[in-house]
Amino acid sequence: MSATEASPETTAGPAIAATEPQPAPGATPPRVPLGRRAAAEFVGTAALVAVVIGSGIQATELTQDVGVQLLANSLATVFGLGVLILLLGPVSGAHFNPVVTLAEWWTARHGGGGVTARETLAYIPAQIAGAIAGAVLADAMFGQQLVKWSTHDRSAGHLLLGEIVATAGLILLIFGLARTDNLRFAPVAVASYIGAAYWFTSSTSFANPAVTIGRAFSDTFAGIAPASVPGFIGMQVVGGVVGLALVALIFGRPGK
Repeated sequence: MSATEASPETTAGPAIAATEPQPAPGATPPRVPLGRRAAAEFVGTAALVAVVIGSGIQATELTQDVGVQLLANSLATVFGLGVLILLLGPVSGAHFNPVVTLAEWWTARHGGGGVTARETLAYIPAQIAGAIAGAVLADAMFGQQLVKWSTHDRSAGHLLLGEIVATAGLILLIFGLARTDNLRFAPVAVASYIGAAYWFTSSTSFANPAVTIGRAFSDTFAGIAPASVPGFIGMQVVGGVVGLALVALIFGRPGK
C-alpha cells in the first residue's frame, strides 16, 4: 500500500471521532481527571474574581459616576464570564460557584446528572481558594494593598432578598438549559443573566459564595465587608434551594 493510500482504520477514525458526543460548555465531562477539573475550577474562579474586582478598581479610577462604574463593572463581568465558561466548560463544567456544585451533587443523588461527593469536596475548596487568589491578584495589578478587608457593608434586608432572587434565577437557568439540552448556549446565557442581574437585583447579583468570600479581601468598589459575608452566603444557599424547586416545578424531576 502506497503512502497516499489510507487503510480502512485510518479513514474510519476521524469519522468516528466526529460522531462521538462532545461535552457542552457547562457539562461535566467524565473522562477528565479530577485534579485537572479542580485546577480548572481554581483558575476559572480566580479569573472571574480578578475580572470583577479589577474592573471595579479601573472604573473608579476613570470616573466618579457610580452608574458608569457599575456599567463598566457589569460589562467586564459579562465578557469575562462568557469567555471563561466557553474555555473551561469542557474541562470542569465551569461551575466557579459552590451553590452550582452543590445543586449538581443534589441532582445526581436524585437520579440526574451531576457531580459525586468526592468531586464536590474537590471543587468547592478550589473555588474558594481561587476566589481569594483572584482578589489578591486584582489588588496587586492595581497597586492596592494585597489583603485589605472590605468596609462595604451589605447587610440590609433588601440586599439579602436580592441575593435569593439572583441565585434562584441562576440555578433555574443552568439546570433549565441542561433539562432542555441547551447547555451549548451556557456561555452566552449565563453571562447575559449575570449582566442583567447586576442591574435588576438590589445586591448587584453576587449569587456565588466563593466570589462573595473573595470580594471580602478587597476594600474596593466590588468589595463586601466580612460581617456581611455570612448573610449573603446564607441567602445564596436559600436561593439555590428555591432555584432547584423551580426547576422541579417547571421541568419535572430528573428522569420524569
